Amino acid sequence: MERKHITSSYIKSVGYSESKKVLEIELHDGSVLEYKGVPTTIYKELLRSSSPKTYFKENIKDVFIEQKA
Repeated sequence: MERKHITSSYIKSVGYSESKKVLEIELHDGSVLEYKGVPTTIYKELLRSSSPKTYFKENIKDVFIEQKA
């Protein structure tokens, strides 16, 4: 999955598979987290967010099931 680099002190890049509804979050520490069942709107809002870290923590982290990728 190709990831887009974003400007964030916490998140390095974000990838998304629209067909599988899978979101990947690469953190600056090198770990990659995967979330399944994520709507496209959540991915797009994360990319547009002025604070990706806050958006991630409020709308993704404890809402969708997390797996290490």
